[in-house]
Amino acid sequence: MPPFSTIIACSNRQEIASLLHLNYLCTSNSMTNEQFKVFSPTIPSDPGIYKFVDTEGVILYVGKAKNLKNRLSSYFGDRKYQLAKTKALVRNASHIEFTIVETEYDALLLENTLIKKHQPRYNVMLKDEKSPLIYICIKSERFPRVFLTRKPVRDGSTYFGPYLQKFRVEQITELIRKLFQLRTCSLHLSVENIDRKKFKPCLEYHIKNCAAPCVAFETEEAYNKKVEQIKNILKGNFAAVKTHLKEEMMRAAEEMRFEHAHALKEKLSLFEDYQGKSTVVNPAVSDVDVFSIADDDKEAIVNYLKVINGAIIHTYTLTLTKNLDEDRETLLLYAVQHLRERFNSITKEIIVPFDPSPEDAPVSAEWMFTVPKIGDKKKLLDLSEKNVQYHLLQKKRQAANATGKQTAAERILRTLQSDLNMDRVPLWLECFDNSNLHGTNPVSSCVVFRNAKPAKRDYRHFNVKTVEGPNDFATMEEVVFRRYKRLISEGGGLPQLIIIDGGKGQLGAAMKSIRALGIEKEVTVVGIAKRLEEIYFPDDPVPAHINKKSESLKLIQQARDEAHRFGLTFHRNQRSRNFLRTELTEISGIGEKIAEKLLQHFGSLVRVREASREDLETVAGKAVADKIRRYFDEEK
Repeated sequence: MPPFSTIIACSNRQEIASLLHLNYLCTSNSMTNEQFKVFSPTIPSDPGIYKFVDTEGVILYVGKAKNLKNRLSSYFGDRKYQLAKTKALVRNASHIEFTIVETEYDALLLENTLIKKHQPRYNVMLKDEKSPLIYICIKSERFPRVFLTRKPVRDGSTYFGPYLQKFRVEQITELIRKLFQLRTCSLHLSVENIDRKKFKPCLEYHIKNCAAPCVAFETEEAYNKKVEQIKNILKGNFAAVKTHLKEEMMRAAEEMRFEHAHALKEKLSLFEDYQGKSTVVNPAVSDVDVFSIADDDKEAIVNYLKVINGAIIHTYTLTLTKNLDEDRETLLLYAVQHLRERFNSITKEIIVPFDPSPEDAPVSAEWMFTVPKIGDKKKLLDLSEKNVQYHLLQKKRQAANATGKQTAAERILRTLQSDLNMDRVPLWLECFDNSNLHGTNPVSSCVVFRNAKPAKRDYRHFNVKTVEGPNDFATMEEVVFRRYKRLISEGGGLPQLIIIDGGKGQLGAAMKSIRALGIEKEVTVVGIAKRLEEIYFPDDPVPAHINKKSESLKLIQQARDEAHRFGLTFHRNQRSRNFLRTELTEISGIGEKIAEKLLQHFGSLVRVREASREDLETVAGKAVADKIRRYFDEEK
């Protein structure tokens, strides 16, 4: 679990009696859009890594992000165009954990380390043994060599990095060699070998890439001075080198040696683009544990980073509940003991913001607390403290949301209740709309909203049975009566609000059915006129006007538009079905399936009518072809 882990989805799990509990926010075995929306406001917009974790604590996927909130939101938006693998990942994950870092570059390095460590099932890249990280090594030997490597070895050599862009690093090392004339050979340049003149100058010396220390043309002291300058450059202290390159570039330009000036300009750009260190992967740090703590009156949050060979390989955050008046030293010491035992840590050095050891406690030979003030270890501590502070802030936000603020749905529904002067909050509302074409194929639709959101499984459409011709009022009266008569007979309850798409006429027709069923005191019924978005109430000739920017009016409009869309789709389907039934299906022996097959093949009824007997026979058989041709020939 990360230094600041939000586990999106879970419920609190007790651990170690009542003193310790982890920050789980999980309610089910798989993530849902609704669960994510609850916690998304607390996700930071910082760079970092995130982990999808299943119910058994197995890491399914590790990813990086420049903006954690935007990246994680992309998994829970419209899934229509998502890959099948992404859908499976979200379906199989029970929660998400994330760690914030300083830069996108650090996020990439931490992602690489965690993928190598945990081998997540859904990660494809970065699993191979070959590391993408590159280091510049200054070898621990007489007349040190400078070269690139992917595998740092603790042999006393100095390593700089890691770096990700091999091309850039190769350019900078080549520039260093040209500036300082370093040896590239692997000869054993001991004092004895040089004194015995065992070696001869090679080609590198003759082309001026090396000063030939192998034959004592260059002293060890002079060579080591060059190495110290190289170390300063790799540490980022290259102001003098940049000044030198600029002067050389200007001189070359004045002498009209433009090619040489351009080459110097490219070298200068290399220095300006050069980046050296990372917090999450740093070969200057060996094996350490990093702890930080933040607390308030009730809880303390402790963050843990496990660093092996200079790389963060594990992150974890836990919450300690204060039962008594424990001080920060006691809580931190308890967390150190518990987490080191839990994760089987045997590293001796422990980086902390303060020394938690009691004054009278004996010095442990196994542990060594370090409180860094500057340097690489201080940067690791700063990273841990940044995560733990954000984690504490997140818990406060969640507590404030849980106790004080309404959800968006609650706010909208209470506003709607106030605007319509209702006695109850309209948690369940329904909206009706009619659709017909010059009186043909009259249908009606009913859409259902629960908690201000469409409940599409409860949508209903109606084929009008008792009305002939374009009578919108009678149609509304019929479908409203049928809808609520059935709900009453089934004992499924009634909605708090019924919305009729139309003005006074449609609303009056609906109220006839409502009164006939005797439920006028149990529900609130309103009509919405499309032209001016006026709200009509029963037995009130004067419409009400709700603020056009009001969230409650937008909800009514959304229900009205959804009812219109649902009804129009059903009406078009009915017209298409009736078109088939009244044309081709009038022919004896031709059913809907054969008619549909013919229309799909020929494209239209006109082409079916004009098709030859042979063409019809290839699609539907000889008997059907004879019937169709006989039918259309008799029409002529």
